[in-house]
This record gives sequence, structure tokens and C-alpha cells, in this order.
Amino acid sequence: MQNDESGDKAVAAPITHRRVWRLAGPIIFSNMTVPLLGAVDTAVVGHLPQAYYIGAVAVGAMIFNFLFWTFSFLRMGTTGLVAQARGAGDGDEVRAILGRALLIAGGLGLVLILLQVPVAWVAFYLLEGSPQVEALAGDYLAIRIWSAPAALAGFAIFGWFIGVQNTRKALLVQVAMNGLNIGLDLLFVIGFGWGVEGVAAATVIAEYAGLAIGGLLVAGELKRLGGRWQWLLIVDTARLRRLFAVNFDIFLRSLCLLIASAYFTAQGAKQGDAVLAANAVLQNFIHFLAFGLDGFAFAAEALVGDAVGARDRARLRQAVRMTSIWALICALGYMAIYALAHSLLIGWLTSVPAVLAAVDQYLPWVLAAPLIAVWSYQLDGIFIGATRTGDMRNGMAFSLLIFLAADWLFQPLLGNHGLWLAMTLLWVARALSLAVRYPALERAVIERR
Repeated sequence: MQNDESGDKAVAAPITHRRVWRLAGPIIFSNMTVPLLGAVDTAVVGHLPQAYYIGAVAVGAMIFNFLFWTFSFLRMGTTGLVAQARGAGDGDEVRAILGRALLIAGGLGLVLILLQVPVAWVAFYLLEGSPQVEALAGDYLAIRIWSAPAALAGFAIFGWFIGVQNTRKALLVQVAMNGLNIGLDLLFVIGFGWGVEGVAAATVIAEYAGLAIGGLLVAGELKRLGGRWQWLLIVDTARLRRLFAVNFDIFLRSLCLLIASAYFTAQGAKQGDAVLAANAVLQNFIHFLAFGLDGFAFAAEALVGDAVGARDRARLRQAVRMTSIWALICALGYMAIYALAHSLLIGWLTSVPAVLAAVDQYLPWVLAAPLIAVWSYQLDGIFIGATRTGDMRNGMAFSLLIFLAADWLFQPLLGNHGLWLAMTLLWVARALSLAVRYPALERAVIERR
């Protein structure tokens, strides 16, 4: 958003293909650093003398991925609200939303620290690892839990940067944080011999360093955006209620998605180790797909929110059209890559003959996934930007029911093919349930005259 000479009127920059890529590109690159960090975490303990070191890091990381992903609404809710405030030219509210999100993040982080003992008990009760794995994973958790306030605050800052359409700074924070984490992994584990505790300590330090870097970049961005801090605005009751309502809707939506993912894994496990492993390998293709599609979904969040804040229906349609075109192109690119290079990619992930045979059997579902799943990702971005989170909550609950019913119906007849069919129908239901609500989203945008 640029100001004219009078400083009173906001002049929005045109939505071009280049602008979409300037928003999406840094997110795609940022996403690619996440699996790299996971690979380094595994590699540094993979050279320790016993296999249970790897298992402990894997279990500990999974616990925190689950915990922190549960609070990912701090990222999504912040993005939509900030984008709308930016579109409305309300610099004070752009600041206040960040203040509210950081207060909530800090509070939730402290709650997680206080509840670390019951969290560990529940996690290890459900996971049932070996005594060695649970002991080391417990050490990992006892250290890593102290990163909770910084990690959750990082979600809010990341979402805020997307909302103000500066994804390059979000990328800078992510790359700096993950780069430092990798360097400290090598120093603490290989250099100092700290083992699993070293991996956890590296992450804690990197999270707080990332928060500090993010804070400095936020300060610079606020100088450009203008506005001023107002404590009474930050704690305004009506605005806090809206923030909690948006975040709670996204929390319920994410919980439904998590249930579907856990159910998919559990049902695969019931069909034997080969099927479970094959599904895990194929799920990596879906995760890689998300790296690309999330970039354009995040771009949609920022541009749609900006248009809704400005009450500009024509601009809303342009944002939806431009980001969706590139999301579709990205999905088609993934389809081509998977079709041409799936053997090479699978070979990197596994060499077990029984797993390879099972992967070949179920591969067609993954080859078709990009063109089917793209619409659920993209519509999520559009509805987050418009903060139509009630529609997202209801659509995801409906889609979960479709998924469970489809699995109940088709898995007894088709085995693991039935499970993949249910997952495919989940993507379809997510897209359709939001598509039918899109006209209401447009009608809610009252154009300024």
C-alpha cells in the first residue's frame, strides 16, 4: 500500500503476476528449509552409537510438531486480520493485531511450559516407545518446551509479515533461524557431544534468536507502515472477542484435519507394516506438494484480505483469479514432475522391496493428487484472507464426516485403495464445501463508492 502526497488516501498497487510471485516465492523457498532442518537433526544423531537416539529425536520432534501445529491459528488468524486492516489503511490496527497475537502466544507458551509433565505423560502413553527412546525423548522435551513462547510468537510474526505483504522478511527470519539451528546442531552434538539434549538446546536458542530477528524486522516494517501503538486498542474487548472467535474457528478446523491425518495413518497401520510404510512414503509426495501450493495460498490470504479490508469486490476477484491461476500451474508442474521422476524420488525414500511393491500399487492416487488437492489449499487461503473462518470450520467438519464415511464404506471393499479414495474425497469435500460459500464471501464485500 502506498500513500499519495496528501497522506490521506491509500493507493493500492496493481495485482500482477510478478506481485503474486513476489509474495509466493519467498514462502515456497522458506518451506523448503523445514525438511532440511529435520534431515540435519536426524543426521547429527544418526552417527551416535545407538539407534534409539534417532528414535528419541523423531518422537520428541513429533510431539512438538503436534503441539505447535495445534496453535497454528496464531499464524492464519493474524494474516487475515492484518491484511484487512492494511487494506482499510488502519495503521494503528495493523500494530494492535500483532500486539494481541503476541500476548496470546506468550500466554499459551507459558501454559505449555507449566503443563509439560502431563503433556509428556500423555504423549508417551500414546506412543509407547522403548524405555531408552522415552527416557531420551523426555530429556528432549524438558529442554525444548522452553522454546514454546518464542515458537508461538514466531507464528504470529510470520502471519503478520504475510498480512502486510512482506514475505521476504518472513523468509529472512525462517532462513536465519533454521540456519542457526543447523549450525548449533553440528556444534552441540558433533562438537560438544551433547547428544539429544544438544539437538533440543539448538532449537531453543534458534527459536529465540528468530524471535529477536523477527522483532527487529517488524520494527523496521512498522516505520514504513505508520500508525502508533495504543494499549487500549490492543486490549479492546470487542476486537479481542473477534480475534478469539477467528482463532477458535481455525483451531477446530485444524483439529478436524489432524484427526483425519491421524486416522489415515492408523488405518494404514492396521493393514500391515508394508502398507503403513508405503503410505508414509507416498505422504511425502503430498508434503512436498504443500510446499508449493502453500506459497500461492498465502499470497491469496494477503491479497484477498487487503481487498476485503478495502471493500473492493473487483480487486477481490482479481486476487482470487491471479493466485488461483498460478496455484493451478504449480499443481500441473507437480503432476509432471511426479509422473516423470517418481521412480527416482521413491528410490531416495526407500529401498525395501516389499515397500516398493506396495508404493507402486498405490502410486496413481498420488499422481492425481495435485490437480485434486490444489483447490482445497487455494480456497483455504481465500477464506483465511477474508476471515470467513466459520465457513472453514463447518466445511472441514463436513469433510471429516465424508472422509470417515467413505473409509467405512470403501476400505472393506478396496483395502488401502479405499483408504486413499477416502483421502481424495476429503480434498474434494473441502474444496466443494468452501466453493459453495464463495458467493456469500463476495456479497459480504461492500464496495466503496
